[in-house]
Amino acid sequence: MTPTPPAEITSPAQLLAALVRIPSVNPDGDPGSPHAGEAACARYVGDFLASQCGATVTYEEVLPGRPNVIGHLTPDPGDRRPRILFAPHTDTVSVTGMTIDPFGGEIRDGRVWGRGASDTKGTMAAMLWAFHELRDRWGEINATVSFAGFMGEETAQPGSRHFARHHRGEFDFAIVGEPTGLDVVYTHKGCVWVDLSVAGRACHGASPERGVNAITRLLPVLQAIDTELREELARFTDPVLGPATVNIGLIHGGSRTNIVPDHCAASLDFRETPALSAAGGAVGRLGALLHRHGWAETVAVKATVDTRPLDTDLQHPCVQKLLSLGARPVGAPWFCDAAWLSDLGGIPSVACGPGSIDQAHTEDEWLAIADLEAGADFYRRFLESL
Repeated sequence: MTPTPPAEITSPAQLLAALVRIPSVNPDGDPGSPHAGEAACARYVGDFLASQCGATVTYEEVLPGRPNVIGHLTPDPGDRRPRILFAPHTDTVSVTGMTIDPFGGEIRDGRVWGRGASDTKGTMAAMLWAFHELRDRWGEINATVSFAGFMGEETAQPGSRHFARHHRGEFDFAIVGEPTGLDVVYTHKGCVWVDLSVAGRACHGASPERGVNAITRLLPVLQAIDTELREELARFTDPVLGPATVNIGLIHGGSRTNIVPDHCAASLDFRETPALSAAGGAVGRLGALLHRHGWAETVAVKATVDTRPLDTDLQHPCVQKLLSLGARPVGAPWFCDAAWLSDLGGIPSVACGPGSIDQAHTEDEWLAIADLEAGADFYRRFLESL
């Protein structure tokens, strides 16, 4: 279906439906659609910001054909009014396996259906609608307000990392759009993925004593990780997030049953609490373990993902303002763009948006219209309260 032109949008549900009808699947992995990438969605959002919200809009291309869309809703008065950033992401996960039209944007049963309705075109629509309602009242708002729609959040977050590096120091607070039930996620764990590999020497399986079995070389390492290192990580427990953890997610070795394997590799998934990150992080603890056991020379270590935990001060004035409007302070088991804005950009950040994370990435993704409208109202009241 063709999205409704911005000038003809009359409700937040209609706006969300229009956004869902624009494919913006993250192209990494198996997108399940030939229409991958965020450019079309970013352009629609930019048009809505400019024509319906009075914003000045720019685009920053992070990867070829994959821009961030940035809108400034209020002029910078040059004083110390708080500089507030609203920041959802424009990409979605794959549409493979969906049981509804992923780009239908159907409105029925009090819901808007389709990929991204919950994660995070719903929060984006709520933000944009709040801006639309305030377009003739920006002079009353005691803040400078900006919007950034990030590309690539679902894989490696290049959009938020690029923005954080290029706009460091420009904002005092950021609200990242994620479906949190309008609770304020002020802390979450970091995610670190590590690949381990060892080499062996291949020979015929009938004479294994002539070779070096890479699988059996790696097995004691994995056993120590799953016991000794797991217990060590558990000491870095957060009162909200719980303990730091490790999961051995993948293992692969050898090429044939009758050949002694000359290689073996495993992939680890660490979830870091703020305390573990401050104490050198999971990679540092893993390195110490390998040195203690004399494995450091034989086990190759490569970190493939390294994201920081989020730990925003609950006493920040903007956090307290959100809480005064009825939001609860909570932690989350997932990672989002807020951590990059905080870590690389120096921007105190939280995640807060309408809808439930339980509906994100599902085969029949949807967002209740009542939740969408409540989100728009919440964002508008936050700005009015500053």
